[in-house]
This record gives sequence, structure tokens and C-alpha cells, in this order.
Amino acid sequence: MRLTRLGLLFFISLICCGLSLRCAHHTTVSAEKCSSEKLELELNGLFGQPQFANAHWGVAIRSLETGQVLYQHNADKGFMPASNMKLFTTAAALIKLGPEFHYQTDILALGQIDSLGVLHGDLVVRGSGDPSISGRYTDGDITAVFRHWADSLRVRNIRRISGRVVGDDSFFDNEILGNGWSWDYQSDYYAAQISALSFNENCVDLLFLPGDSVGALTHCRLEPNTTYVTVENRVVTGAADSESEIYLQRQRGGNQVVCTGTLSISEDEKRDWVTVEDPTLYTATVLRQVLEESGIRVDGEAAVIEALGDVADGAKKPQLLFTHHSPPLNELIRTINKVSQNLFAELLFRTTARWIGGAGNAKTAEKAEKEIFAEMGIPPQFVVLADGSGLSRLNLVTPNSVVQLLTYLRRHAYGELFYSSLPVAGEDGTLAKRMIGTAAQKNVRAKTGYIGRVRALSGYVTTKDGEELAFSMIANNYTVPTSLVNHVQDTVCERLANFSR
Repeated sequence: MRLTRLGLLFFISLICCGLSLRCAHHTTVSAEKCSSEKLELELNGLFGQPQFANAHWGVAIRSLETGQVLYQHNADKGFMPASNMKLFTTAAALIKLGPEFHYQTDILALGQIDSLGVLHGDLVVRGSGDPSISGRYTDGDITAVFRHWADSLRVRNIRRISGRVVGDDSFFDNEILGNGWSWDYQSDYYAAQISALSFNENCVDLLFLPGDSVGALTHCRLEPNTTYVTVENRVVTGAADSESEIYLQRQRGGNQVVCTGTLSISEDEKRDWVTVEDPTLYTATVLRQVLEESGIRVDGEAAVIEALGDVADGAKKPQLLFTHHSPPLNELIRTINKVSQNLFAELLFRTTARWIGGAGNAKTAEKAEKEIFAEMGIPPQFVVLADGSGLSRLNLVTPNSVVQLLTYLRRHAYGELFYSSLPVAGEDGTLAKRMIGTAAQKNVRAKTGYIGRVRALSGYVTTKDGEELAFSMIANNYTVPTSLVNHVQDTVCERLANFSR
């Protein structure tokens, strides 16, 4: 039976009132123990509501000052964490790579450059997993980085490329999707394909404007404006009071996109995203186009190689022209944790594997990261790392493992950077609209997580007494609306923010 917010608060007040009377009549019970017992009863009531009878809750709450466990429920059971997996991915990378780590993308000439500015051979772009080549860090200007590269080529007196623009993604193994990802994710931006050479988060943006009249087809354009993707636009213009719903479906194994649905005539331009097949070739294709638009002629087509040795020979030694550097890791992990960006997490997962394990794949990443977590006091058998983002339903963690990770990081030299990467309740990221007007607002810093029938929230909260707590709340297999799970998690955070010994 669904409890209303008023009913839930009344239920909690009855528990508190009853326990307060019991504590008042047992003077041997300390005030601190009474407060802890009261909290335990309240939380048992919240997680034990009848509407969650067929669901599984895993909860752990621990004081960072004393190490005391304030509450736990199924805390050593395995749960699908959804995007709480990003806590593990970003923590491992921050510790092993350091906050000032930068990705490097090398631009190489495979041939000689003559006095007329002709590169007699291919231009090669060798990636190392940089997720940031997009408009995210250039005020929405998607191709700004590529235009900067064109300027750098002209500075080196390159006016024409007689060969191709070639993408090299060999830094990672060929794993285009995470282990256990659902087949029907393929078109969705949150399941973009994985490549060591990525551009625009391996998506193309589609922008829709209402047509001239109700029933007319909408106007649709692409950013970047590329022929790499073809679009069949079936989205029609709806009435002013109609709801806008647009669906994008990319043909499996190709780059043909069918757009259906409606867009209200009263809407402004609406932006959506769809993934691309073969991100490496996509990167090379758009770069070639930008070079042409910038006045650098390219005779050959865009292409992909498995490794630079596939095209180099004795007569053509690769010459490094320049190297592009990403923003530092401490900025990238803010993107991962604040807005829960999956592709960034998957690339970072494999980056950590490549740098400390020697191979850029998920299996190596799991092995390497489990060794890091063991140093934190997390038993390796208590975590299963199928991917780096949490999109896979094969991931498993325990709430106690999450809290142990949070506890360790809070005391680490990079702990403040990790802490500041988390969404702030009622303020930003995936918590911007939650806990507003409560004691938890601007107090709680926590990572959300969601996949079908999975909702997680783990992070930090400071009590009324100024005591900092680490917590993890994970719900699996619930069948009620996710908003009700959110409500319980938010209520718990509010209660912890108001907790006093």
C-alpha cells in the first residue's frame, strides 16, 4: 500500500514518540543510545514499507569520525549498483593516475611534407581514450578542437594531404559495448560505443523545430553537419497543447536513423542524441570534413587502422606533428559523477586498466581495480566489475563495500577532489531537483544510480551535530514507481542531516 508523505511522517512521529517515552522511563539507557535506537526504528519503518515487500534494500550508514555503524540492512549482500559503479571507477583512476593526469591524442604525418605544403601520405590520429573531444568543454562548439587542429596543421605549412585521414584506436582492445549491456540500448546516448578515439561522446546531435502547421513534418538538422549519419525524419508537428515525444532508432550495425514521434508547435528547438556505429571512423570522417572546410585539401577518404604499423613501412616513418591534451582527470571525474556520463566512465575504466594492467579491456580493469580496492579493505569477492559505468546488470557490490570506499577516499590525499566531484543535493548534477527545502539540501553529496528496477544513492551527509556520515542505499527489483524509492532515499538523507546524538 502506498504511503502518502503525510502518512509516512505521521508513522515516523508515532515511532519517535513511543521510543522517546520508553527512553524516558529507562534512565540507564544513555541519550546517545536512545537516539541511535530511534534512528534504527525509523529507518526500519521506511525500508520495510509494504510497497517494497517484493524488493530488496541494501543499506549501510557509518560515522566517519568514530567508525560506528549507525544502521545496516543486507549490508553484505550483493546488489546491482547501477551508476554507483562510477564511484569505484573514478576512485581507482584518481588514486592510480592522479588528478593531473591528461589524455593525449597524437596527430602524426605518415609521409614527407614538401615545400609546397603537401603531406605525401596519411594524416593519422592516434587516440588513448580521451572522452573530452566534444563541445562539453568548448561552450557547446562541437568541432572547436578539430578547427584548432586544422590551425596547427597550417602553422606547420600543411595545405594538402595526398593520402587519407586515418583513425588509430588500438590503445584499447576491441570492446565496443560493455559486458552485459542490453541489445536495445544501442541507439541511446547513454550506451554509446567504446573507442580509444572518440568524438562528440560518440553521438550525433539531432535538432528538431516544429513545422509550419500542425500535422506537418518537423524540420531536422544534424550537429555536426555530417554525411556519416543519414536521417529519415518522420516526426510530425503536434498541437500547441500536445506533449512532445521523439524517438530515435539507429539501424543495428549501420548509421541510418529513423526519427518518429511528435513535437508541439509551441516548442522551441529540441535537441536529442543518437549513437553512431564505429566511433573511430566517425571521428576521422568529421575531422576530414573540418579540414576541408578550413582550407586543407584531403585527397583520400577517412579510414581506420588497428595499429599504426598496419600502414607504416620503411619509407614512411610516422612523424609526430603535435599532441592534443584533455582537461585534467580531476575535471573529467566531475563530469562522470555530477551528470553520470557513461562513456567517460567506460573510457576511464579501460584507461586505468591500460596504464596499470597493460591491456585496455574490461577483464584487465576488473583485476587491476580489485587489487586497488583490496588495499582499501574491500574483499575482492564482494565486488563484480562488469563495466565501468554501471549500465550492466552483471555488476555487483555490497553496501558495506561502497561505504568502505567512501570512507577510504574521504581520508585520502585526493579525498576533497573526489568529494567535490559528487552531486550536491538540491544544487547540481543528478541531485539538482532532489531534497530541496530540507536539511539535506546543500548538505548531502552523493552519487545516484539508475537502471531498470535499480535505484541507488551513496555518498556523504553531515548531521546536526556536525558529524560526517558515509551512506549507501541500494534498491533492487522494486516494482513501484521510482519516485517512491527516491522519496525514501531523500527522507533518509533528511533524517540523517537532522540526526543528533
